Amino acid sequence: MIESGHLLGGRYRIEELVGRGGQSSVYRAVDQLLERDVAVKVFHEGRHGDAAQARRQESEVRILAGMSHHALVTLFDVGMDPTNASVSYLVMELVTGPDLRRRSAQSPLPLAHVALIGHDIADGLAYIHHHGIVHRDVKPANILLVDYNHQDQRPRAKLSDFGVAMILGDDGRDDGIASGTPQYLSPEQAAGEPVGPSSDVYSLGLVLLEVLTGEVAFPGAPIQSAVARLLHPPHVPASLAPRWAGLLTSMLSREPASRPSALEVSLALRQEIVQGAGRRRAASFRSDSEESRMQAVHRYRILDTLPDGMFDRVAAIAARVFSVPVAIVSIVDHDRIWFKTHHGTDVQQIGKDPGLCASAILQDGPWIIPDATTDPRSLANPLVAGEFGLQFYAGVPLRTPDGYNLGTLCVIDREPREFTEDDARTLEDLAAIVMNDLELRLQTRQSIATRKRAPAMA
Repeated sequence: MIESGHLLGGRYRIEELVGRGGQSSVYRAVDQLLERDVAVKVFHEGRHGDAAQARRQESEVRILAGMSHHALVTLFDVGMDPTNASVSYLVMELVTGPDLRRRSAQSPLPLAHVALIGHDIADGLAYIHHHGIVHRDVKPANILLVDYNHQDQRPRAKLSDFGVAMILGDDGRDDGIASGTPQYLSPEQAAGEPVGPSSDVYSLGLVLLEVLTGEVAFPGAPIQSAVARLLHPPHVPASLAPRWAGLLTSMLSREPASRPSALEVSLALRQEIVQGAGRRRAASFRSDSEESRMQAVHRYRILDTLPDGMFDRVAAIAARVFSVPVAIVSIVDHDRIWFKTHHGTDVQQIGKDPGLCASAILQDGPWIIPDATTDPRSLANPLVAGEFGLQFYAGVPLRTPDGYNLGTLCVIDREPREFTEDDARTLEDLAAIVMNDLELRLQTRQSIATRKRAPAMA
């Protein structure tokens, strides 16, 4: 342990120990030359001639020196203490604020903050993966939360500790030490198999799951914890929002090839951030707006009506024109999406939250998702990540003359596909036929009601 006041390398005055691990200790220090606070990572003295430790230190320096990203801790300097040649160190930016482990222990984090933190780390992982680096030790203690000022309510996260990171091109196996922390290992790490970028995605999935639930997915002693993930998948509670459950389930897939990339996770969480901000901004007027839309839905008296040949025919035409297996005329209710007609599926309704039609009615025009498995708007949707396997969606709102979207005419496929502007116009024309028929039926009922009232008034 280095004493407080020691001048390391003739430049960095040690102030206090802030963290200690198996291979190194981290100190708060002052850069005497630039007069700024820094973090100094001092490697523990190994056995004389410990080649493996020397390689790890050299690898960490090489990795950090080439990285520059807002979600990664920045390397400033590297050196050896002239008073003790066995002491080598890294000088990095000092991140003021707790790590995610300490912050989570204080109180539950809001969903919006979890999304922001997850987005930052996924974005940082996408960056290092693009540069051929695998972190191999993504865990709450290695996620630092930046406290720029107390007025900044947006949590900002940085990924730290590249001590066991690996440059792709190596064999991907451990080099005699454990690569990672048992509770957050990917299955391939636990099995001693080669690892790639998807290993970091799995570990991040475990971190996010823990922050959301307050429980470690694989607790217990190191060996018990490591082996558990080889025997069964982590439990993703049904109480989580469907978007989160879908994303976490895909990130925590046993098979690396089935997991989304870090970039896809970043995009999905970015979409969750945007949608969450929109939900909060709309909170003041959403209730009135939705109530007015539902009044329009009830005005047309279509919910829970019997099958109708006209709507069935339009759906069948849409399926045939676009060569898709499923075409639906949907009506979005308070808490469900009810299908007036459902060509190609026996499903008659689904919950409102996972349904893409609930998003489509928020649009002014066609809502197209060519490949739902990569589109951030749908990546975490359970209809995409689950057994249904939805991969393509195109929907057009059924809009009333006074501007309320009752539901959609949509076409669905289990394969990605292109959808041209001409295709969108054709789908809009078919949706107009549906809406025109609904309007004619409404006008007919109103005319009949008016005629019935006329004699009474006379």
